[in-house]
Amino acid sequence: MRIVHFLDHVDFRRGGPANAVTTLVRVLRARGHTARLACLSGPDLPTEWIDDSPAPTAVILPCFGARFLSPSGRRSLERLLEQADLLHLHGVWEPANVQAAGLAHRLGVPVIVSLRGMLDDWCMARGPWRKRLFLELGGRRVLERAATVHCTAEAEREQSFKWFPRGHATVVPNLMDLTTYAAMPGPTEARVAFQLPNDGVPTILFLSRLSEKKGLEHLFAALKLLAVRGHRLRTVVAGTGSPAYVDLLRREAASLDSCTPVHFVGHVGGLLKCSLFEASDVFVLPSSQENFGFVFFESLAAGLPVITTDLVDTWKEIEESGGGFITRQEAGSIADAIERALADRDALRARGAAGRAWVLEHLCTDRVAERFESMYRLALEHSPSSR
Repeated sequence: MRIVHFLDHVDFRRGGPANAVTTLVRVLRARGHTARLACLSGPDLPTEWIDDSPAPTAVILPCFGARFLSPSGRRSLERLLEQADLLHLHGVWEPANVQAAGLAHRLGVPVIVSLRGMLDDWCMARGPWRKRLFLELGGRRVLERAATVHCTAEAEREQSFKWFPRGHATVVPNLMDLTTYAAMPGPTEARVAFQLPNDGVPTILFLSRLSEKKGLEHLFAALKLLAVRGHRLRTVVAGTGSPAYVDLLRREAASLDSCTPVHFVGHVGGLLKCSLFEASDVFVLPSSQENFGFVFFESLAAGLPVITTDLVDTWKEIEESGGGFITRQEAGSIADAIERALADRDALRARGAAGRAWVLEHLCTDRVAERFESMYRLALEHSPSSR
């Protein structure tokens, strides 16, 4: 199949979509498909994808103000679509997505839209009138004319479908490249890099973008309760955010009891991230919303049990894996879950092993890739405009 993917900005600082889309393109190409990626900017595009060949893997389209395709950008995208079977849009709120969908419709190219969590209840409650206006002015039409709307979890479909009631939705989890997790590097590299002594004190890991949505304040409040209960713990916070917000978090962490120190280590990636999972005892991300949350399943793939809230779309899958503890987003519930997890280290290791086995089976790269291929084939078969 010939698939053009469109994501406005391939920038890993913006969160998971860039990771999801670049991984999807890479795997589809490895499986023999002609998958190409068009974007408005691409600071994190693989350099080998942009070359002087007639058909590079990635194309950066000229735009106005980083949100609208310029006339030359529209012509470039049109040339891509003339050689494509499908257009796969990623995201909802960018005007360029509406432009791209309009071009595809005019050319008779079926469209698939990945929501990327943008119609979840939590997201729709932020700037609701602006988002409703966008839907009224063309966003809903894009969704309802799409061959299908891609959701990464059933909970995302349930929350989102009311915004495009005459459309069609398909649930397929994000595709993950699990190659790194087949043979783990061990905890030594992370212990040395971040000065984490192997002294029996449990290590809690928080690894994500540092933003209010991620709920780090709730973890800090839980640590205060655990200090009162007499627990000695260390917490590693891995991630970056706006300087002002990070400073606020650092001040809050500094106010915690000395028996629950917090170490901010910045962005951690690659094999060092895998090692950090192994150097930790439990992963805690008390987020307000995640439509998929790669880091949950990366943690589980590394054998590290997960504590998160019932507000994330994949909480049922995390619970089903056997490697997760699901809590309410409040300090007492999070503290209880941490206490329960650490009370029996043998049981915790068993949970980690169960979670790892579940991810390697259910989110196996080839297995999920086949589900994407099936979604694409059905879109082509049922689209009256397919060529």
